[in-house]
Amino acid sequence: MIAVLTGGTGGAKFLQGVVRAVPPRQVTAIVNTGDDVVWWGLNISPDIDSVMYGLAGLLSRERGWGLEGDTFACLEHMRELGEPSWFQLGDRDLATHVRRTGMLRSGKTLTAVTAELAASFGVSSRLLPMTDDRVETRVLTARGELSFQEYFVREKWKVPVRKVRFAGAETARPTFEVLRAIASAEVIVIAPSNPITSIGPILAVPGIREALRSSPAQKVAVSPIISGKAFSGPADQLMVAHGFPATVAGVAAIYREFLSTLVIDHADAASVSEIEALGLRAVCASTLMNSEDAKRDLAAVCLAAGRSHTRAATNL
Repeated sequence: MIAVLTGGTGGAKFLQGVVRAVPPRQVTAIVNTGDDVVWWGLNISPDIDSVMYGLAGLLSRERGWGLEGDTFACLEHMRELGEPSWFQLGDRDLATHVRRTGMLRSGKTLTAVTAELAASFGVSSRLLPMTDDRVETRVLTARGELSFQEYFVREKWKVPVRKVRFAGAETARPTFEVLRAIASAEVIVIAPSNPITSIGPILAVPGIREALRSSPAQKVAVSPIISGKAFSGPADQLMVAHGFPATVAGVAAIYREFLSTLVIDHADAASVSEIEALGLRAVCASTLMNSEDAKRDLAAVCLAAGRSHTRAATNL
């Protein structure tokens, strides 16, 4: 069994590769919900939806979010009615949020709702929100504190960031399903998602770090940083804001308390010794995921790294 801690964009692409490398039913995705937002009265879970649409083969290739071929007639009409429209939702995508909102209001947990939605899209991998409790990523900027969506979508992550916090995390609890997925996994992979705002909220839920540390599985992470730059989004900027260098060694430092292996791009091969100095193994691969085969090959490298390390440890 494979457990993957993931955010949306990069994580969705990575998971598309994972389910080509191993049977989808062997894969559990533990997904960030710190980005969740209520918009037009609807409960939106952007990272869950990106992963779900990606695994269903429906994720927009052009945008990297939402459904392929979706239309935006409702968005345009809401704009005409004077409603805020900077957070864009497609017409078919709206149906997902209407359905989610209705099920949550009926008393179902986000875990149960996500399972039903994933099944309706034909996704056979297991998708788990990191918690059923409300955790909100808040970004402190020069313009004040913003929700993650305000910072990322409305402001296009152009405002300087001073700090990120996860409101509600201190009282949130991991679900039984999340803890069981971590405890029973053969390999745990941290997807090439933003370490601060995609993986950070997951790790902020009390009990998840401890579960990762105590799990006998090998833990492998993919660096979202290549040659000092994030290949998608503001991960490099947010790492610096939190006192970490925007390098593969900075990624290693964030995860070192539980990590076994860091997979880095060939472009960062010169940093292998720096990662090893932190007590981790470094594996070089192509991490750009610019084709379906590249996604599968990267996933295969991660799984092989975890499994080979497990066998080596057993032989000792």
